[in-house]
Amino acid sequence: MSNRVPDRMSDPVVSHVQVAPALAARRSGACRATFSVDLGRTAIEVELTGDGIALPGAEVLRWADAEVVADTSNVCFRVLPEGVEPIRTFSDVTRRVVGLMPTAGAPTMLVGGFYMHRVKGTDPWTDTEAKLAAVAPVRGAVLDATTGLGYTAIAAARTAASVLTIELDPAVVEIARSNPWSRELFDEPAIERRLGDAAEVVTQLPEAAFDRVIHDPPTLSLAGELYGAAFYAELLRVLRPGGRLFHYVGRPDSAHGARTGAGVMRRLREAGFDGVAERPGAFGIIAARPLRGRRR
Repeated sequence: MSNRVPDRMSDPVVSHVQVAPALAARRSGACRATFSVDLGRTAIEVELTGDGIALPGAEVLRWADAEVVADTSNVCFRVLPEGVEPIRTFSDVTRRVVGLMPTAGAPTMLVGGFYMHRVKGTDPWTDTEAKLAAVAPVRGAVLDATTGLGYTAIAAARTAASVLTIELDPAVVEIARSNPWSRELFDEPAIERRLGDAAEVVTQLPEAAFDRVIHDPPTLSLAGELYGAAFYAELLRVLRPGGRLFHYVGRPDSAHGARTGAGVMRRLREAGFDGVAERPGAFGIIAARPLRGRRR
């Protein structure tokens, strides 16, 4: 057993999406193939040897391991000298298994079998861009209430002056560190990360500190407190007058999404938000802090 501690930010990371075409190329007799070691962010040319796929840094993805990866559709793998390792772990916070799940584009995260992004008819990065577009322009200071894989914080930081992002679960941070698509979450100086319960952290933030709030919570059954009136009142408090909120609620034409959305809209209005409206294309709701007058 190796005593090596993996460098999670630099190890090759692959999934069936990348490996299956390389296996097909080998079966066709090819000696080289286009391949990605970062889940499709970049592509390189690799040699298909008798031992396996020759990767940068003298790493080899052995053919037996490549077959395992190709036959596994619901998790990504880190390539180590001793073999492949699935990118998943058990969360002591949620008491659920957390894993990195591949898609044709950016991966999503599975928490106890729940997808953390939309994947049907879209991909997680496009899903993230739709959420931000609902409250465009994304400028000034942004609060990302639930980090997850960090896509919201990363995309917001490309136009905003600063982003504060909050994550409850250390297991989720561990998965994000292994995800090539999440690297800017840890490298981008405009992003500040905090570990803690968003329902508590937000109460400690100054009033009127943010121009935009993006609230993309786990499903109601996993994080009911993040759908509550008290939390919404805090989100209103930390928004600047005229500042805008996007709240993801799920598929609007499903019974669950419609029911959740109706409750969210009612509680946002009761908390004092103006301009509460559905944004079906982003599967969410927008709202704003009033420009004048007392918060209701």
